[in-house]
Amino acid sequence: MQPGKQSGIRRVTSWQLVGAQLRHFRKLAGLTQAALAEQAGVGEDTIASIEQGRRVLQLDMAIQLDELLDTKGTLRVAVEKIPRKERYQALVKDFVQYEQNAVSLLWYESQLVPGLLQTESYARFVFGCTYPPLEEEEIEKRVTDRLARQKILERKPRPILHFILEESILHTQLGDPEVMYEQLLHLRRCMDLPFVTIQIMPRNTPRHAGLSGPLILLETPDHDGLAYVDGQLRGELYDEPADVSALMQRYGMLRSQALTVAESTRLLDALLDALLGETCPAQHTPPPVPQPSTGTSPATATVTAEPASKSPPTPPPSTSATPR
Repeated sequence: MQPGKQSGIRRVTSWQLVGAQLRHFRKLAGLTQAALAEQAGVGEDTIASIEQGRRVLQLDMAIQLDELLDTKGTLRVAVEKIPRKERYQALVKDFVQYEQNAVSLLWYESQLVPGLLQTESYARFVFGCTYPPLEEEEIEKRVTDRLARQKILERKPRPILHFILEESILHTQLGDPEVMYEQLLHLRRCMDLPFVTIQIMPRNTPRHAGLSGPLILLETPDHDGLAYVDGQLRGELYDEPADVSALMQRYGMLRSQALTVAESTRLLDALLDALLGETCPAQHTPPPVPQPSTGTSPATATVTAEPASKSPPTPPPSTSATPR
């Protein structure tokens, strides 16, 4: 082979082989990608991506396609036999699916409230700060997608969710004061969910294990460990046991450096009281926290409001239009 010239050998992944099988069986059945997608209740691009090996064929969908194509479990077996090191692809759209099916999830965030805990107005403001700027339609689409991910909070069996947030996140005002108050109140209510734990990393921590940035760790239904690290343009998914173990140790250290749950709760209560004083200075007796309405996010919909003496109140509505 001449120097600088490629060998011409193209690496074929297991997912490309599965995709080739699907394409073969689809053609034998006399179906187009569009026709199969319609029968499966998915988009045509989903079938195309799976056939090209660019998208993971989830086990439940493999079983469904086996039934539609009468392949007697061939696709299901192929998916189950994928080598462990190729089982997970480092794609954001696939990670969202792993997130929704996770048995447990550990999330450290240094800049923003984690997406699973964001309110609608907070999320809309965050996407509105994206550069290059997004069109209004794209902002609304991303807000809708983010809120849809929060269905994990309603899922049964319940996942175990643990979050560590930098204290600076709570002090950074994004949007109007009402937007931030609503977000902090939502966090406080999430603290009362039995399957959610939130710890705050104090600003005066002498040693900090999270200087490398945000980190998400999850356990799949098959009890595999995955780690997701976000970046400026794209995220990266790690599934090698050694990598996941190293990041799990890092998260464990973050957990020990953060405030306890009780201390974190008291800190958030104090911030809410202070913010209420800024937004409603003339109000001497705070009103009680109202019961969540049917329009609230999944997390708060399951929380019963505590008496006014224990939980911070909701400020009166702003005279200006606040995004929901």
